[in-house]
Formats: sequence, C-alpha cells, structure tokens
Amino acid sequence: MTHFLRDILRQPEELQRTLDYLLGVGRGSLDAAVAAVRAARHVYLTGIGSSWHAGLNVSAMFQLAARPVSLVDAAELVHFAAIPAESAIIVISRSGRSVEIVQLLAKAAKSGATVVGITNAPDGALAREARIAIIVPVAMDHAISVNTYTTLALAAGILATSVCASFDATVANSLSRSFAAAGRAIPSWQAQIEKSAWLAPNSVSYFLARGSSLGSAYETRLMWEEGVKSPATAMGTGSFRHGPQEIVGKDVRFGMWIDGAKMREQDLAVARDLRQLGARVMLIGQRLPPDVGELVFNLPEIASEWQFLVDIFPAQLVAERLARLSGSDPDTFRLSFFVVEDEAGLLPKDVNREKR
Repeated sequence: MTHFLRDILRQPEELQRTLDYLLGVGRGSLDAAVAAVRAARHVYLTGIGSSWHAGLNVSAMFQLAARPVSLVDAAELVHFAAIPAESAIIVISRSGRSVEIVQLLAKAAKSGATVVGITNAPDGALAREARIAIIVPVAMDHAISVNTYTTLALAAGILATSVCASFDATVANSLSRSFAAAGRAIPSWQAQIEKSAWLAPNSVSYFLARGSSLGSAYETRLMWEEGVKSPATAMGTGSFRHGPQEIVGKDVRFGMWIDGAKMREQDLAVARDLRQLGARVMLIGQRLPPDVGELVFNLPEIASEWQFLVDIFPAQLVAERLARLSGSDPDTFRLSFFVVEDEAGLLPKDVNREKR
C-alpha cells in the first residue's frame, strides 16, 4: 500500500478530529478569528498550492452569503498588491513556512493588517507570527497533501460560515454523518475504480467544476501532476464552454463535479455531450444517474456548500490508482519540495546549472 493511499484512508477520522477540535479546545482561536474578520473593512483570503485550492472552495461560502472577499494567490499578494489599512488576511498554509507566506507576514505587519493563520504546523512562522492562529492538529501527509488539504479547508469553511452566522450544531452534526458515510463508501469506490476503463495512462485530462467544488477540480489537477506525473488542467465548467471545448476529441478524459443544488441539469447535459463527442467522463456528485459517465461516484448526502470536503475523496483514490497503473511513484517528488523556501529556479541550489 502506498503512503498516499494510507493518507487517503485516514481522512474521514482526521476531518472528524478537526471538527471536534474547533468546537472544543480550538474554539477560542476560532471565535477570535471570527471577530477579527467581521471587524475588518477589507478581507483577503490567500494561500499557495493546495492551500490556495482550499481558499477557492471557501471563497464561494463568503460570496454566497453576500460577504465578498478578495481571493488572491499568496505569491501575487506579496509582489503585486498593496494591502490597505483595516484589512484582515486569512492565510491558509499547511507548514506556515513557504517563502511567500513568510514574506506576506512581514508585508502584513508593515501595513497594519490583521493576519488570521490557518495551519497544521505549530512551529511554522504562520503559527508564531499571525495575530490569531488556528492550528489544526493532524499528522502531516507523507508527500501529496491529503489531510493537510481537507482539514485546513474544513477549518477555513467553519471560519467563513461562522463569520456569516450560519454555522451551528446542526451543521456540525450533519458534517459528522457525512464524514462517516464517506469513509464507509471508500471500499465501494475502490471497487469501481479497479474495473473502470476511464483510467488510462498518458491520457489528456480536464477537470471541471463550479462553486465550492472548484477547488476540488484544481486540487485534482495538482494530484495528477504530483502523483501521476502527468499534465492536466482544471477550470470552471462555465468557462470551459467558452472556447476550450474545441479540444474535445476521442478518448480525452474529463472529470466533472456536479453541484448538489445548482446547475445540475446543465452540467449533466455537458457530460452527455462530451461522451457523444467521444470523450470519457468521470462524474462526482450526489444523486447522479449511473449512465451519465464511464465512472460515476455518488456521494453521501451533504449540504452542497460543504460538498468539497468529501467530493475530493474519489478523485484522490483515482489519482493513487492511476499513478500505480502509470508506473509512477506518488510517494516521491522528483523535483518539488515538501516546503518551498526559495523563490528562484526549480532545482536545488547545489545542482550543477551549467548549460549542456
């Protein structure tokens, strides 16, 4: 069993542990963060890599509640933005040590902004230097971000919905049921994957989603790149219909997330048309008909705005299986670092950079 798969399998328990922590021992930090965000004149939501994908999911929660936030990649926020006074910056980072996060902390301090850090690492710069730190206590993943992605997304989602006054015990209990149900569904999803022809090494892969699942599409693209070592792309389903559909052809692979409430019939029509044009389609969502794709994952019941917490599970399982089918090692990074602490180049500094 790969370390990647082990990390996936412990995910339901880690999500429940995070929920219990934020409603118990971590409640004081959460309440302080809610007060700071509510008091701010401007609110930024930022991260980089998987953490930015978590921000993509959570930004939809703010927008749907008519509390707009500025979602900006941390590298862009550091180098290409001026932070106004009376701002709150919600910074998501598993390690809290990435170079962009460290630089952003210094920039925020100069501007007088309040930093709310959401991190897994108590010894990182973000945990130490943020005005308010929400430290999510889970074991770090071996390589690819799995639990450190979903638990930070959960913490940021609870913060967002608490700011918007819509998180309560009823929601918490519902999430607990969904986490447990998703965990029970994993073996059946694995069985589907084992016999599915949708998985094919060296395929052209597109991932499409809307709303709070958009981050799931982007995170899946990253898993293809980190784990399968294969190029992929991700975008909004609506954006795909404005030109990119010209790439559709025989055997192109599509992964689509269907929202629990919005644009369902329209997106199912997209899936049907993709198949009619010769593409192979994987669908992830709730209450899906079984005949709309080559690989269809039906999720347990969960509020549509929270679906992103479990709709990444099937995609993680597919990525792990496809990596093994492709002869790739999802537990080892060839070029990347677990924490990027330097802004220049791609190779380690001690690698010979002479032209060949």
